[in-house]
Amino acid sequence: MANMKVRAHIFVSGRVQGVFFRVETRNEATKRSVSGWVRNTPDGRVEAVFEGEREDVKKMIEFCKSGPPGARVTKTDVQWREYSGEFTGFKIRRTLFF
Repeated sequence: MANMKVRAHIFVSGRVQGVFFRVETRNEATKRSVSGWVRNTPDGRVEAVFEGEREDVKKMIEFCKSGPPGARVTKTDVQWREYSGEFTGFKIRRTLFF
């Protein structure tokens, strides 16, 4: 079966800010040629969008379930979406404050 490109939108809860979660997520995504972005949310979570080959995106979700050393992930919410191809590379986005 041919590789299939997918998109996943994830929210990660727990102790996930101030532990290099965004930097490590970007490093993992770059290693796997996954595109998209990651940012902190005002409510203390980390939000990310991953696009790439299904297996690589699944590995990114698995990474987010534990995160880097120092993180304590309590919950991950994943929504699968249609692949868009809109991203070039993987970026850390600024936190949006409401």
